[in-house]
Amino acid sequence: MRPRGSSAGPRDPAPRPPVAPAAPTAGGEPPSGSRSGPARDELKLCGLAAVRARFARDPSSIQRLFFDRATGQRVGVMCKVLALAKKIYRQVEPAELEKISGSIHHGGIVAVVTPLPLRTPTAEDLGKWARRGEAVLVLDRIGNAHNLGAIARTAAFFGVARIVIPDHPGAARPSDAAHRVAEGGFEHLEVWQAKELVSLARELAAAGYDVVGAATRGGRADAPREKANERRPLALFLGNEEQGLAPDVAAACARLVTISGSGKVESLNVSVAAAVLLWELLARRSS
Repeated sequence: MRPRGSSAGPRDPAPRPPVAPAAPTAGGEPPSGSRSGPARDELKLCGLAAVRARFARDPSSIQRLFFDRATGQRVGVMCKVLALAKKIYRQVEPAELEKISGSIHHGGIVAVVTPLPLRTPTAEDLGKWARRGEAVLVLDRIGNAHNLGAIARTAAFFGVARIVIPDHPGAARPSDAAHRVAEGGFEHLEVWQAKELVSLARELAAAGYDVVGAATRGGRADAPREKANERRPLALFLGNEEQGLAPDVAAACARLVTISGSGKVESLNVSVAAAVLLWELLARRSS
């Protein structure tokens, strides 16, 4: 559904947020509202929930803000902060929001932000996480950005502090599309990147984690956590949408679990499997 909205005219009774003047480019012309800059250096967040979450987490990372008339009435504080920082914010037509975001699913607002860096965890980092009892979700070559976004939303819902993705060309990154599906979920967790997941699984175990792998078949269907494991934080490994966990990654897990079903279809979508397993292994058993 396309969001409603139109630019306010001089006779509109509703107040409009102030619109910062467009800064001139090196050539002396004001930048276009749809200009987003180099894709590697910028990220486009769509929807009020995601933009508000990023503003709460790191307002300085918002470089430009575009919104329709209806949403503009709800972002006055953001506009004031951007004005003080001499950054661009502008009310535009829905069609222009589509151009800026590259999607009809912009939710009436688009923030062009600086991406957060992907750090590589050290053994010291893993030890700190384990001592704080913080669960970790490790994704083995999840290739679809929409699945990554849905998993991030699920992880944030269950209070998972971190997602680790591999440094692999087939692994999805926290892209525009992933953030759009996550609905602000990425702003409530950290995304890290590991060079090699087999070593990571062993290091997590050494740090004190209960390292569990999700398997389409061959794992324990009841997903038990023995009393000793219940005292250990959870590190859950989820595999690629088509191939599942790589054999060496699966072998490095302390145990494998399988979600039992009717058998009419082979498996669940990986984001759905993440929700089921996080509920079973983390939320339900800690409640």
